[in-house]
Amino acid sequence: MKKTALITGGSSGIGLATAQLLVAHQWQVYEFSRRGLAEPGIIHIDADLKDESSIEEAFAQFRQHCDHLDLLINNAGFGISGPIEFTPLAQAKEQFDVNFFGCVSCIQKALPLLRQSRGQIINISSVAAPLSIPFQAFYSASKSAINALTLALANELTAASVRVSALMPGDVRTGFTTSRRKNQSGGEIYGSAATQAVKAMEKDEQNGMSPQYIAQIIYRISKKKRPKPLYVAGTKYKFFVFLGKILPTALTNRLIRGIYMK
Repeated sequence: MKKTALITGGSSGIGLATAQLLVAHQWQVYEFSRRGLAEPGIIHIDADLKDESSIEEAFAQFRQHCDHLDLLINNAGFGISGPIEFTPLAQAKEQFDVNFFGCVSCIQKALPLLRQSRGQIINISSVAAPLSIPFQAFYSASKSAINALTLALANELTAASVRVSALMPGDVRTGFTTSRRKNQSGGEIYGSAATQAVKAMEKDEQNGMSPQYIAQIIYRISKKKRPKPLYVAGTKYKFFVFLGKILPTALTNRLIRGIYMK
């Protein structure tokens, strides 16, 4: 029997590249997204991760197709930017609803199947989790929450032999950049700082790693019998995260300010 994977946000970017790679390795792949289309070897199921009833319906459809699951990849997410001071709470909550609570809901619904198969969960986090980015605070916070969730879950599921990891990519060339929701409020106070910080991030993303490269890392993690709870994708990003661990926090934060707020 083919191994079965379920990927959220599998219609584009990292999710699609991972789905295609798994299919190439003879996996049966299902993907949850709002606007996906079925591709060879990939079965699309409509799902809006900020809507609990939509997630429940998507899993009901999945169970009609399949009663076995080996791998859940929580990849769906989006980004917002702007000053914390001027970000509407509704927008910040939506960021968490998709990036964090949608992930939690999928884990809760997938675990009965993953427990049976002694399967695996891979959550897509970000280097922005340990290295919080100015004017993208809520995105960074949502990914920090993913890391905390992953660490706790890895311990909780040890007895069930369900492996749990989070992958923290650095900058990746995907449509994520153009779909970022930018809050332009507060210019009279912050000047061009927010705009310049986001432009610096977008330049790095457009020159970043390919989604296919990230997919290869995800696939390698999926083959590990004893994966680490946290991984970083990209050599220079591993170095940045390492520096963040050994340098004083204030110095690390000043270095990040220097990168994005020149």
